[in-house]
Amino acid sequence: MAPQTRRMPFPKVVIERDSDSNQSTSDDDDDGEEAECSLSESETEFEDAAENGKTDEVEIGNMGMMKKGKELLSKKKGDVPLTIRLQKVCKVCKKPGHEAGFKGATYVDCPMKPCFLCKMPGHTTMTCPHRVASEHGVIPAPMKNTQNYLEYFFLRQIRPNIHPIKPAYVIPDQVCCAVIRYHSRRVTCLEFHPTKNNILLSGDKKGQIGVWDFDKVHEKMVYGNIHSCIVNNMRFNPLNDGTIYAASADGTISFTDLETGISSSLMNVNPDGWQGPSTWRMLYGMDVNSEKGVVLFADNFGFLYMLDMRSNNKTSEALLIHKRGSKVVGLHCNPVQPQLLLSCGNDHFARIWDMRKLEAGSSLYDLPHKRVVNSAYFSPLSGRKILTTCQDNRLRIWDSIFGNLESPSREIVHSHDFNRHLTPFRAEWDPKDPTESLAVIGRYISENYNGTALHPIDFIDITNGQLVAEVMDPNITTISPVNKLHPRDDVLATGSSRSLFIWRPKERSEPLEQKDDRKIVICQIPGKKYKQKFGGESDDDSDDYGFASKGKNIKLEKRKAKSTPYPRKGKH
Repeated sequence: MAPQTRRMPFPKVVIERDSDSNQSTSDDDDDGEEAECSLSESETEFEDAAENGKTDEVEIGNMGMMKKGKELLSKKKGDVPLTIRLQKVCKVCKKPGHEAGFKGATYVDCPMKPCFLCKMPGHTTMTCPHRVASEHGVIPAPMKNTQNYLEYFFLRQIRPNIHPIKPAYVIPDQVCCAVIRYHSRRVTCLEFHPTKNNILLSGDKKGQIGVWDFDKVHEKMVYGNIHSCIVNNMRFNPLNDGTIYAASADGTISFTDLETGISSSLMNVNPDGWQGPSTWRMLYGMDVNSEKGVVLFADNFGFLYMLDMRSNNKTSEALLIHKRGSKVVGLHCNPVQPQLLLSCGNDHFARIWDMRKLEAGSSLYDLPHKRVVNSAYFSPLSGRKILTTCQDNRLRIWDSIFGNLESPSREIVHSHDFNRHLTPFRAEWDPKDPTESLAVIGRYISENYNGTALHPIDFIDITNGQLVAEVMDPNITTISPVNKLHPRDDVLATGSSRSLFIWRPKERSEPLEQKDDRKIVICQIPGKKYKQKFGGESDDDSDDYGFASKGKNIKLEKRKAKSTPYPRKGKH
């Protein structure tokens, strides 16, 4: 027969919550908490000793503690309730007495920290001058762009491709079609097909690659057996546009046929398998250099790899291009000067390299930043400008790679610093803009539109910092960190959580009241947890169901997708 143990009565627990005041608790309350903690520890010691029948053998440092312990034992017999106090704790500074973060559509700043938007003290996020006017403090680009003889000759070579008159911007500001819950995890990258205008590719956190014909809407496919975890980058094969390269955090470079879905692993940087997190290599930045016939990709230890596109073999050993142990999150080859390579990483630097003499520490220029650099791109037509996105809520622009690169030509404050599980925001050029002055990027801080918290997508003129347009849809309440402009059509693709959206310019002559003809596809996923209204698979998909839906029939709001165009002056 098993021995029976005497069950001690569990004390009654009383939970008290502090008042809603934003003031910190007084010193007396803190002292009281310390006293309660010391009492509880002493109580535990004496209870253990009493159960073992060795109360007399418990060693007490002084007579005061002995007396306190006896009082606790006597109180224990009377079932004295224990009091637990719940205090407000700020999620930003981790201190009690106040709260910070989003309150509906309004961001409340932590009083112990500077402005969340511009990172400067003296004001709040709601009253930040950069929030009122995005061009605040920005020095506009000079009208005369030529700065030296080298740039002058360079511009003469590409001048036939530059439009003499700056045309008006065409902004895709209305959702025309979408596929909801297309991926099983959040979207991480997007890529348009180089020759088929209606094909969009998307990668997600689970390692899947989706192929979607957004003109026919219902024609879509997801290949789930290519990678085992997050797809960080995708690039089309310039020799065969029916195939694509993908870099994943599972440490492999895949080569996939989009028609059949058949994929092969070209390279695995973890040949020995999992040996622990300290040695596991994940691939992030990637680009294709068609002139040299190589695929370039980089890992989370600061190393660059090159793969020959014809033989699918490594062309050289791994090369350290950023601080050892830091992620290289972006690679971009100059579209006009293919020997120039731009890289960026978690070591707070963007670097320009000459691929003809790649060696560790041989970068042509190092562009310093204050925090992690999410992306860095050459301008799409001339390749002479540089646009970077940094986690310090700054977009930095260098107007000429032939000029002074010690400091950026201008810095634009923009909200893209985040404190949750999201794909990093990246500002991208408009590849159709002949003036190379328009960039698109999602916004983190939400805005209150008719009582709904919406996260707009911003179109910014990088020559003066002005907000050209902010586009949003009342049905999309999730954050849109992944955005891609079409290289030929006036189309914007957005990856928001697990869904994809296609934006086109709104017809300005259409009547105010018009039947909503958008094409929306809802991908149903089995399982009880997906049937909940705000359910989710993981911490990064907590806002998956931001697109308004009720029951099985989706009723889209009749409010039109909103956009706020800003007047701009152009040459005529």
